[in-house]
Amino acid sequence: MTLTGNMVIGQSGGPTTVINQSLVGAILAAREASAITGILGARHGIAGIMNEDFIDLTTQSHETLERLAATPAAGLGSVRLKPGKAECERVFEVFKKHNVRYFFYIGGNDSAETAHIIAEMAKAADYDFCTIHIPKTIDNDLKVTDHCPGFASAAKFVALAFMGDDRDNAALSGIKINVVMGRDAGFLTAASALARQDESDGPHLIYVPERTFDIARFQADVKAVVAKYGRCVVAVSEGITNAAGEPVMTTGERDSHGNLQLSGSGALGDFLAGKVKEAFAGESVRVRADTFGYLQRSFPGVVSSVDAEEARMVGQHAVQHAVANGEPGSVAIRRVSNAPYASECFITPLASVAREATQLKDAYINDAGNHVTQAWLDYLAPLVGELPQMGKLF
Repeated sequence: MTLTGNMVIGQSGGPTTVINQSLVGAILAAREASAITGILGARHGIAGIMNEDFIDLTTQSHETLERLAATPAAGLGSVRLKPGKAECERVFEVFKKHNVRYFFYIGGNDSAETAHIIAEMAKAADYDFCTIHIPKTIDNDLKVTDHCPGFASAAKFVALAFMGDDRDNAALSGIKINVVMGRDAGFLTAASALARQDESDGPHLIYVPERTFDIARFQADVKAVVAKYGRCVVAVSEGITNAAGEPVMTTGERDSHGNLQLSGSGALGDFLAGKVKEAFAGESVRVRADTFGYLQRSFPGVVSSVDAEEARMVGQHAVQHAVANGEPGSVAIRRVSNAPYASECFITPLASVAREATQLKDAYINDAGNHVTQAWLDYLAPLVGELPQMGKLF
């Protein structure tokens, strides 16, 4: 049965460089669907729906939409809110009032959970309605899909940042620690490995949440690299944990979905820099630390072409599936080939993506737990695309 009525689309969670490509892809696909009679954009996701705070996207000019698609961060505004029973009841009250039959939510696994809650409530209420989750996260930790829109561009930023930082470090030798986003999964931190164009290039050490972080081992690793190259560049995930499974550094606060808020203040970098200085006690050593922070996820001008194309593709596929099928689900990406790179979309049940997350495969992490393998580079390189070649005199 084809549903006829309005659609609502919203964005949730951390923004990305290409999240608006998904938004525009969905809008343009909806304009081609006669069953969709109006397109409403919810300001700040679920919060906007409850407040009936909508933007009419039905007649926005093509020029405006394409400019938005090429602009980073959430054009509709984002939110971090897990709806309870009362919030869901309010959402359906608004949907019924506006004859909304399609709901598209762009976000990560928490957003998929929200979409799942709403889809189940619609089913229980016998309300003819279709909810589709459109994937987005720089963390690359959604289950089922080969990779997530937003990740490749953030990975490209990280790789380029490490390329430049490594040349800086080579010019004025020392020890440099860069803290990269990644609560439970080290995909983005592992992307720093693309910066290496020969063995002496950094990052020389990579630490991800998938392996226990041992301070003494870290200190020994750094000393060994300095002994070999006279310098050391380190990539470390903000979510690294100790032997007890506790984050090495956290604010102790949690968001509405229960996610622990990790330190974005530079505290982890400062802590690790202190441990390195401790290891080199009595020696003259230059140690610095940076926290990349939010720069990684919405940096204009650093966009993977594959990422932009696929972000548009998942938005289009979401609408096309909803109109043709009417069944709820989450859009996922399947890699068809690596050379040349090609992919396709498919729909997976919301329950397979909601809330749960995935991590780096063991095959992507070296035996020592302080770097990545060639298998990881083979997976990542086609998504990020070509990177500049560094010139060297020595």
